[in-house]
Amino acid sequence: MGFHAKHDEDFYAWAIEQAARLREAAASGTNLPLDWENLAEEIESMGGRDRRELLSRLIRVIEHLLKLELSPAEGPREGWKRSVRQQRLSLARLLKDSPSLKARLSEVLPDAWAGGREEALMGLECDGLYEQDLPRDCPYDVGELLDPAFWPANGHGLT
Repeated sequence: MGFHAKHDEDFYAWAIEQAARLREAAASGTNLPLDWENLAEEIESMGGRDRRELLSRLIRVIEHLLKLELSPAEGPREGWKRSVRQQRLSLARLLKDSPSLKARLSEVLPDAWAGGREEALMGLECDGLYEQDLPRDCPYDVGELLDPAFWPANGHGLT
């Protein structure tokens, strides 16, 4: 591997790289008494934690953007907006700590859409909205999901 990620600059890339290097060391026949494969899996899992956090935060952003766009309810709107702002700030910090995760955004978007849509649907049913009322495909691109200035228009004229 020509790329050498530094732990403090990109944790996700570092963890994936270190796991690969542990496996390479194990394959080379080194005689150090270490549990190479389990060490590699544990370090890889640490990097996977950041990917799971990325997915979880995107799910919450999508859920609340859908509610803001589709719900006729006025009361919970400020809470949804606050949640979106908090998740976007956390996503910005996560992507700063692990910049290589930016390349994963498009990869996780289908799962984030499915999860966010399902979460939103559970809340929107009390507004009389059902599966057929929600878009099939994600109406937001990655840039919009991360953009602090992006807010979808509400179909009921609410802000």
